[in-house]
Amino acid sequence: QLQLVESGGGFVQAGGSLRLSCAASGRTFTNYAYAMGWFRQAPGKERDFVAGINWSGSATYYADSVKGRFTISRDNAKNTVYLQMNSLKPEDTAVYYCAADYGAVVRTRDTAYDYWGQGTQVTVSS
Repeated sequence: QLQLVESGGGFVQAGGSLRLSCAASGRTFTNYAYAMGWFRQAPGKERDFVAGINWSGSATYYADSVKGRFTISRDNAKNTVYLQMNSLKPEDTAVYYCAADYGAVVRTRDTAYDYWGQGTQVTVSS
């Protein structure tokens, strides 16, 4: 089993930045090859893929809406994944979830992911 806990959400003005963290426990990234993803869900909308990173960190993927503004990274020694969000816009407002997919390749479908955190709220004011 793998437990995921997100942190770093909050309230920020448009143009600002936030850094989300996702701490994993129960299994270590050094022993298990988990691809990691960040998803978000705004009120009344479906949960959407935001960014993903493969197990080694050598490949990253982004939704078109966040390319050039968000950066996903991971520190396997710390069992932690990060999402640096810059130039935030009001439309980035959502609950952000991190998720783990046992396998080295990043997938964008939320149904592919095995483990989920509880989510952290990000609110961007205009």
